Amino acid sequence: MSNSRDQILAKVRANQPQDERPLPDLGLFPARTTELLDQFMTILTLIGGKVQRVSNYAAIETHLREHPYPGRMVTSIPALFSIAEPIPAPSDPHALANVELAIISGEFGVAENGAIWVTEANFGQRVAPFICQHLAVVLPVDQLCPNMHQAYQRLQGKDYGFGVFIAGPSKTADIEQSLVLGAHGARTMTAFLMDN
Repeated sequence: MSNSRDQILAKVRANQPQDERPLPDLGLFPARTTELLDQFMTILTLIGGKVQRVSNYAAIETHLREHPYPGRMVTSIPALFSIAEPIPAPSDPHALANVELAIISGEFGVAENGAIWVTEANFGQRVAPFICQHLAVVLPVDQLCPNMHQAYQRLQGKDYGFGVFIAGPSKTADIEQSLVLGAHGARTMTAFLMDN
């Protein structure tokens, strides 16, 4: 006599596909820079992020002077030390406790989900992009890939130590299915997409 578990497993075995199906063709995803850029900007905006196209670091500085943040700004980008202090060394865990805006650089972006790969080498302290109230990531326009498959191919064989994909501001909808931005990290995220 068989139990219900055996009956369920027998039905699953009996309903297996007869032939193997080919994997999807990843070449179908946008590959031209303009298509990737449009998709990346659309997705990042949809998930709560902001996008600013800039030509150089001076344009970022101008934007931040015209749209100032009301508190301490830190950066890991030497070209922006004129408007923000350098991210302090990780010796003091409280050194970033009152940071309003952190400006870091990204390695590459993923068009399908608006994520940006950032590493500890780009911001010094692991906590920097998570403890700040607002996060800005500078990303070269030509450093976009279509999807996560290709993103992981880019990461293969490289040792980053600590790295993370960041897609928009921190968010959660766990409680009453109500979306809350900045629940456990940065309240806003701006991607400065820089032309080369």
